[in-house]
Amino acid sequence: MHKFLSRALIPLLGAGLLSGAAVADEPEVYGWVEKTLIDPGWGVEVKAKLDSGALTSSMQAEHIEEFKRDGEDWVRFDVELEDEASGEVVSREFERPIFRRLILSGAGGEDRRPAVLMTICIGDTRYQEQFSLRDRDDMLYPVLLGRRTIQSLGLLDVTETFRHEPRCDDDSPLKTHDDKEYDDDIGA
Repeated sequence: MHKFLSRALIPLLGAGLLSGAAVADEPEVYGWVEKTLIDPGWGVEVKAKLDSGALTSSMQAEHIEEFKRDGEDWVRFDVELEDEASGEVVSREFERPIFRRLILSGAGGEDRRPAVLMTICIGDTRYQEQFSLRDRDDMLYPVLLGRRTIQSLGLLDVTETFRHEPRCDDDSPLKTHDDKEYDDDIGA
């Protein structure tokens, strides 16, 4: 009986231990809409749509004004939106160096937008990401997260929403834009 139990239990225990290790290595899963914090120090919570059809993320911005600072191209813009946590409409002016310029072509023609690096919080991690600036007042979601950002997060489950509550502080891990490596097949 002892040999039978040894032969039966040891493989089962090994399988259980291995499956536990595999679970730890699985990527996080995110819903198609998640709550995020824009510029976590500001602490404004917004709904973000995770959009696998978009390559670059986009953020609500108004009064977009480009200018020069120390010979570099910068942009000043206002972010006005409803804080999901409080229900209050809040506004803040940002100034950022222009990271790159996007030229978007679609059915409505060509659109040119500046893109900047902004930090957002999803779950307990801060992410420095590229965001094109656009007046999204007529959109349901003030923040759209594209494939470049989704790739940094993990997997997208289009049947789920709000799987992660934003809970970042100054000590939360930060994944910077410079540390990212994009898959070759993410798109251009």
